[in-house]
Amino acid sequence: MNITVIGMGYVGVVTAACFADLGHQVVGVEKEKEKVELLNRGISPIYEVGLEGLLQRLVGRNLHFTQEAGEALRDSEVIFITVGTPTGEDGSADMTYVLEAAEEIARHLDGYKVVVNKSTMPVGSTKLVERVIKERAPGEEFDVVSNPEFLKEGAAIDDFMKPDRVIIGVDNVRTAEIMKELYSPFMRKTNRLIVMDVK
Repeated sequence: MNITVIGMGYVGVVTAACFADLGHQVVGVEKEKEKVELLNRGISPIYEVGLEGLLQRLVGRNLHFTQEAGEALRDSEVIFITVGTPTGEDGSADMTYVLEAAEEIARHLDGYKVVVNKSTMPVGSTKLVERVIKERAPGEEFDVVSNPEFLKEGAAIDDFMKPDRVIIGVDNVRTAEIMKELYSPFMRKTNRLIVMDVK
């Protein structure tokens, strides 16, 4: 599949590298020019066991990074939102970057896409992202999925490639089947994919 990952923080870099390692065509989108330049040289901006080796093997083949979201989003089938959601003083998640990502997706939507919330977001965020995209791109066809991450620092690649479970929150069969196909390589020994509603 053609996959775009928006936000090259901890979750985003690991997600992009691991899906590319499975043979998908992956583009990572990041606003910071310096981070994009490092990643395109196979240098990880974070320390994670095995990550730099993956980048050096995959960058230039089926993995690359860009500041320009347009082409990556137009060519993608599945779009992961992995931007930061910093916690405020009251404990709430700051959704600013998520909403910016949703608006960026809406600007370049042309044909059916699956948009995946993978950042840490409160219940109801899937509908929020859906509403923003619908308002900015009326008439375009897309679905928004909840797919929380369970990565431990220091073991993130292992956690991603050998997940204890994969949780998919969807509201229709079509999207569920696409996500099942995407995660099928992880389910060869045991089916640990759990499908539920978006909340």
